[in-house]
Amino acid sequence: MRYEDLESILEANGNEIALIMIGGVNYYTGQYFDLKRIAALGHKYGCMVGFDCAHGAGNVELNLHDSGADFAVWCTYKYMNSGPGSLSGCFVHERHANNKQLNRFTGWWSHNKETRFNMRDEFDQLPGAEGWQLSNPPILSMAAIRASTDLFNEVGIKALVKKSRQLTGYFEFLINALNNNDIKIITPSNPNERGCQLSIQVKNANKTWHHKLTEAGVISDWREPDVIRCAPTPFYNSFEEVYRMVEKLKVVLND
Repeated sequence: MRYEDLESILEANGNEIALIMIGGVNYYTGQYFDLKRIAALGHKYGCMVGFDCAHGAGNVELNLHDSGADFAVWCTYKYMNSGPGSLSGCFVHERHANNKQLNRFTGWWSHNKETRFNMRDEFDQLPGAEGWQLSNPPILSMAAIRASTDLFNEVGIKALVKKSRQLTGYFEFLINALNNNDIKIITPSNPNERGCQLSIQVKNANKTWHHKLTEAGVISDWREPDVIRCAPTPFYNSFEEVYRMVEKLKVVLND
C-alpha cells in the first residue's frame, strides 16, 4: 500500500471524509505504516484519524501519543499473551480527554467512579480513555494481561523490537535462499516497515502447503486467497525455531 494513493484520495475527496481508520500494521501483508505521516495528512484535511493496532501492539513501538493520532484500538490476544476472547485496549489522545461533546457509546463503567453505584440519571463520564469504557472487564483475563505486561515492562519494547527485526531478517534470508519461484514474501523488506510478521504468497493459491506445514507441527495462518502468514514472536520464538520451520517448508515444497 502506498502513501501516495492515500494522498490522492484525500486531495480529491478530503472535504467529504470524516474519519481515516487504518490498520497500523496491515493484517494481510504485515506492512507497518508511518502513523505520524498518516495522522498529519488526515488532519490537514480536517479528518479524525484512528488506527487499528491489533497486529502491532506488543511487537512494534507504536508511540501513539507522538503520532498525533486521535485514537487507536487493539486486541491483547495476538502479541500481548492474554488468550483468546480477552479484552481490548484503546488510546484516546489527551486533546480529547475532557471533551464531553464527542459522540460515543457510553456504559456505566465510564461513569465517575465516586458516584458510579449511586445509579443517578445524570451521566458523568470519566476523562481520558476511561470515558469510552462500556462495562466491567473480565477479571480472569486481566490477570493474564497483568502477568504479560509485567514481563513487557521488565524486558522493554525496544529490546523486543530489536530481536523481532533480527528474527524476521533471518527468516527472510532463509526464505530467499530457497530460491523457489512458487513462493515470495510480500511483506516489505525494510525492517522499519514491518512488524514481526512475514506473509508468504504461494503460487496458484496452493493451500495444501499450509496444511502440510500444520501437519509438520508449524503453527502459521492461511489468509485467502494465497498467503501463509508467519509470525516469529520475539518474546518466545527462537532463531532455531525459525530455521526448523524453513527446513520443514523446504520439504513441503519439494514433496
